[in-house]
Amino acid sequence: MTTEDIADSLELTAKLMELHEENPFKVKAFANGAYKLSKTRIDLTGKTQDEIAQLEGIGKGIAAKIVEFLEKGTTTELEELKNKTPQGVIEIMNVKGLGPKKVRQLWHELKVESVGELLYACNENRLVDLKGFGTKTQNSVKQSIEFALNNSGKLHYANAEKIAASLLDSLKKVKGVFEEVSFTGELRRKNDIITKIELLCSVSDLDRAKTGLANAGYTEDEEIENTFVSNTSACPIYIYLCETENFYKELFLTTGSPDFVADFLEVEMDAPESEEAIFEELNLQYVEPELRESQNIISLAEQNKIPDLIEYKDLKGTLHNHSTYSDGMHSLEEMAVHCKNSGFEYLGICDHSQSAFYADGLKPETVLIQQQEIEKLNKQLAPFKIFKGIESDILNDGSLDYTEDILRTFDFVVASVHSNLKMSEEKANERLIKAIENPYTTILGHPTGRLLLARPGYPIDHKKIIDACAANGVIIELNAHPYRLDIDWTWIPYCLEKGVKISINPDAHQKEGYQDMHYGVNSARKGMLDKANCFNTLNLKEIEAFFITRRGRIK
Repeated sequence: MTTEDIADSLELTAKLMELHEENPFKVKAFANGAYKLSKTRIDLTGKTQDEIAQLEGIGKGIAAKIVEFLEKGTTTELEELKNKTPQGVIEIMNVKGLGPKKVRQLWHELKVESVGELLYACNENRLVDLKGFGTKTQNSVKQSIEFALNNSGKLHYANAEKIAASLLDSLKKVKGVFEEVSFTGELRRKNDIITKIELLCSVSDLDRAKTGLANAGYTEDEEIENTFVSNTSACPIYIYLCETENFYKELFLTTGSPDFVADFLEVEMDAPESEEAIFEELNLQYVEPELRESQNIISLAEQNKIPDLIEYKDLKGTLHNHSTYSDGMHSLEEMAVHCKNSGFEYLGICDHSQSAFYADGLKPETVLIQQQEIEKLNKQLAPFKIFKGIESDILNDGSLDYTEDILRTFDFVVASVHSNLKMSEEKANERLIKAIENPYTTILGHPTGRLLLARPGYPIDHKKIIDACAANGVIIELNAHPYRLDIDWTWIPYCLEKGVKISINPDAHQKEGYQDMHYGVNSARKGMLDKANCFNTLNLKEIEAFFITRRGRIK
């Protein structure tokens, strides 16, 4: 190990000791030793323990640890500390601005065990009211995490879309060079995770376009003709150049996945006027960009069996939203007024239930206070309506939060897992199915609990869970938060096969969060969801009748 490596390991030991509230004098000794070593370039190789102990700021105890690092690459003490600390918690300690004491708070009070979970907690404003944190610290933590994630080479679609849209606008402004400009590749297919941002440009002056891109810092790809690449952004950016008459042909070929376009690479396409014209020439039903992932869709296109996909404008209301009653940023009235002004007919408010103490979950008495305010606001905002909902935690045994006398006061219940996420598939299935079979459950919230680019979610047998929802008339949520997009779009066709409706829910914790349904619609389209099979395309009267009928079945 180098001196720098040993300094880092001593520092980690000190942090973990402080995290576990061990002897503060030992913590200080390790921290001081790390600091002293980090300031020296002395080569420790071959030095005896006595020689190392003579170094300024290094005593006999720390010298012994350094020798152990030199001989074994680690120490017994460090390994013991690592073994009782989740790897994700260790990674959180690398987040700028978070010392061991704050990390301990996040771990024990908010149950946060990974950087991804911490970012999501920031987005849900859970750090604001935590002692010693506040809005400023929360924003700082969020920025630090996002900076690190943005340099990992992968992006959530929402972040990639913003970068690409800005670039698209810049290219369009270069008159006389770039003519038609479009997203393509993963971005145009609206993949949940983007590994490269791709744009296609038709150009009237190829030489000027190449010179302009080179001056802007792009490098010409040696393997792909007329392609420029930049690696200065969060993930690689590819710009493909083509002649005007070949724009739609190239858009078709670069949009689809390699599997989708494999059979079309050698097909002659003489200056098509549109992508629709290409599909018509191929005797295929038009395939929306979102669906061009594999050749499987082609057989449906041959039979003209692709449904009209859902659009954002089809959504009549928004369900699963939070307010300041739990961990939201805006009051119930602010959330409702903004929802109404956005053109929706109804709002489902679903603050956290009492077991979600980390999110200021509602006590039974607070539930009744909120419901009284809802009744008052409904009179003021009519015909717009707020439905009395709750995001009930699915407890470890699969039961819902609250007793029946409280559960029956809600118009609908979103049942979600938030705690004890480390489950076997058998345990997760058992827990979810019990909740699904509860007559008060209306919607199963974010079925796997995944956080994209952060945690994979607990393992479930999707078919068993979807079958249980079908048997019990439970709707499945497509949580539209760009870090969740859960249920995964690949399971939507099976939901439709079983007659299970999908509710595109934003899980909004602030007014602006309603816009996340845009990402949910993107993902739903990839799963071939149509208007008829989306729950919140029902208008106010229809969804009100549904809730009344479903509640009427409860004995």
